[in-house]
Amino acid sequence: MNRITALLRRTFGVVKEHVGTDHLGNKYYYIPEQKSWTGQVIRPKRLVEAANPNYFEYMEGNIPTEWDAWMRGRRKQPPTLEELLQNERSREQIKIRAIDSEERDKALQVKEYEEGLVAQPVQTQVKGHASAAQFGQTEFSEEPVSTANKFQPGSWTPPGSKK
Repeated sequence: MNRITALLRRTFGVVKEHVGTDHLGNKYYYIPEQKSWTGQVIRPKRLVEAANPNYFEYMEGNIPTEWDAWMRGRRKQPPTLEELLQNERSREQIKIRAIDSEERDKALQVKEYEEGLVAQPVQTQVKGHASAAQFGQTEFSEEPVSTANKFQPGSWTPPGSKK
């Protein structure tokens, strides 16, 4: 720590160093490790002054991921403007590739359905509604049904067979 910084800290208190500003207008600061007037060591801190200081108006994505990683200490150096722009271009290319891949997959699926290589997905039919009068009434059918806890092995036989 140089003499000027030490003098400023003693005179004005905590001195924060401006590290950078993102494209959204958020300003990022670094407060280096320092000693209090009692001699206690205060750890270094990283903080942000939001462009939109109202907490209730904060939206996810108001801090770029690169700056968030610096704030949380997952990276030592703050991101550069070139790095931010390069990562943004990379994310856009990934979105474009994902859309292209999805379109190719849908076209292949349609082709496989037309050629009969893959069966069409079964369309399920909802029988009744909870507010309908017949909902929940037992229908007698030849199909086996679950008897849950009352099941006895060998108690069910297929229709038309004799014991």
